[in-house]
Amino acid sequence: MPDLLLERAHWDAGRARVCGVDEAGRGPLAGPVVAAAVVLDPAALEMPVFRKLDDSKKMTIRSRDALYDAIMQTADVGVGVCNVDEIDLLNILGATMKAMAAAVGALDPVPDVALVDGNREPVLNCACACVVKGDALSLSIAAASVIAKVTRDRIMAELDQRHPGYGWARNAGYGTAEHLAALKTLGVTEHHRRSFAPVRDALDF
Repeated sequence: MPDLLLERAHWDAGRARVCGVDEAGRGPLAGPVVAAAVVLDPAALEMPVFRKLDDSKKMTIRSRDALYDAIMQTADVGVGVCNVDEIDLLNILGATMKAMAAAVGALDPVPDVALVDGNREPVLNCACACVVKGDALSLSIAAASVIAKVTRDRIMAELDQRHPGYGWARNAGYGTAEHLAALKTLGVTEHHRRSFAPVRDALDF
């Protein structure tokens, strides 16, 4: 389970405002990529709900939703979103870095340091420390992973209402068999990433 060891190392070094940064949606064929930056309130972590805070991919929908509400109520949260046009223009890595920078930039005051999940360092308005598999190590990054995933899942559920048939409320835009079959029968929407091979193939088809 993630803990506060990384955060405490920065606190002990005089960097009081530490945020965790993570993203959701690098792999799907449709929808935006979403990043979140979270500065936790250590006192709030005593709440029972935070005992379940983990990498969002390992959590149930119910636990994620409960933690989303608790984090939004007690922490300082910034969110950045890059849409499909930006993904196709910048490529998914560039769009992810842009979304992360926007998420950190939405925090006020500026953090002293950002703990960023992964091994790529976005251009931020503060110091940055990359943490490989950070959502399994840092509670701040795990919290950011929950905010990013729940935010994106809710966006995809809304898009599913407007574009039924692709299963986005269930597959969040990933290339499941249901989604790939719908690309062939229903075609490509404005929310599909045209730079991704399965979508290009569907356009050619």
